[in-house]
Amino acid sequence: MLVSGCVTYQPEPISAAANAQSLDSRSLANPRLRQFVALAIHPNGDPQPVKWDLTTLTLAALYYHPDLAIAHAKLAAARAAAVTAAEYPNPVLNFTNIIGQGLVPEAIPIGAAPLTIGPVVDFMLETFGKREARTAQAQHLADAARHDLATAAWQVRGRVRAALLAVWAAERRLALTKQRLSAEEQLVDLLEHRLTNGAASALDLQRERINREEIELSVQDLEQVAAEARVQLATAIGVPVEALDGADLETSAFDHPPQIALDSANWRREALTERSDIQASLADYEAAQSALRLAVANQYPNLILSPGYTYEYGINQYELNLSTTLPIFNQNQGPIAEAFAKRQQAAATFTALQAQVIGAIDAAATAYRKSTQTLAVADALLAEEQRRSAQMENSFRAGQIDRPALLAAQAEAAVTALARFDALVRQRQALGSLEDALQRSLYGPDILSAAPPESAT
Repeated sequence: MLVSGCVTYQPEPISAAANAQSLDSRSLANPRLRQFVALAIHPNGDPQPVKWDLTTLTLAALYYHPDLAIAHAKLAAARAAAVTAAEYPNPVLNFTNIIGQGLVPEAIPIGAAPLTIGPVVDFMLETFGKREARTAQAQHLADAARHDLATAAWQVRGRVRAALLAVWAAERRLALTKQRLSAEEQLVDLLEHRLTNGAASALDLQRERINREEIELSVQDLEQVAAEARVQLATAIGVPVEALDGADLETSAFDHPPQIALDSANWRREALTERSDIQASLADYEAAQSALRLAVANQYPNLILSPGYTYEYGINQYELNLSTTLPIFNQNQGPIAEAFAKRQQAAATFTALQAQVIGAIDAAATAYRKSTQTLAVADALLAEEQRRSAQMENSFRAGQIDRPALLAAQAEAAVTALARFDALVRQRQALGSLEDALQRSLYGPDILSAAPPESAT
């Protein structure tokens, strides 16, 4: 009966080739992935067609990325350790069996078997709340692992956002540079025609040709940056880059992000108490408290109760033994000192984490504020350049300036637009850093608001 209730071992070998093939075959078209994403967005309604924006790509990363699988495995291990800590120690069966004749044959009763049988069962009785302290320590570690899972999800979210932002920035910067290249090519063509007719200098043409070649090289570099950004995005999701082929990436979240009214005092207070890593650090400290409580309790010995029965050459003997450890040479001072020091370390780690969070929030808020101011200046410069370009176009239509002058003005406006876009990217990046520091979704809906419940697997 005891053997039938045991768990049997089931090997699960891993094949490097098969695992690599499984990773290479991952796709955003996976029906199970699409069902997961649809149900996460519309839990109570009919699933809608999936469009791959920041929210849905984050859900795809939660589905695929190995960091989440590692965090889930650590949580399962911590919960299993909590079950182990709560278990009572099994009794120990001691069995004595001696077969032979006694030294004095007349001492053995007539009909008695010439042997000794002595089964004894040892029950360990843990004292001073050792089991409760051990169970509390394991449960706090399980809580820490649960919050670590939420932290891993936020980290995955941050990498997906940063990668998608890089894709958006590279594609928009490439489009603006191509507009500048188009104006420069038209200008070179006009100057070449004028040089043929003797209406332009070779020096002006050579200068514009150099500008065109520099812009062409910039286009090549930006195309490489855009390709690398897609690889970065695929890595952040946990799929091969080919999985993004044909996917219509929606990046409108970066075009019109929400307006943030900076209130760093409230944000700091909430982050210092609600961030998942803060909660995990608190759980680690409580685990250290329970470990110290267990070490203190271990200075008191446990009791071993040993009821038994002995049959010795026809004589029935019943016994009840009580044994314990004598704390003569030490009273568990070493483990108590270690546990006390680890509790101090956990407290210092928690304080250091809070200080780090404060610094991250202040740095992100300052960067967002300054980048927003810079963006406002860039918007004003771009508006002025566009006004000037419009005036040049009106002058061209009126015959007051020639076409090369108009194209030169348009090229200058393209340069200003690129500078303004760089300021825009820095502001969007600062907003992303603020999202990471606060663990609050500032781009899109909040799908990672808290740690998974204790019943989650």
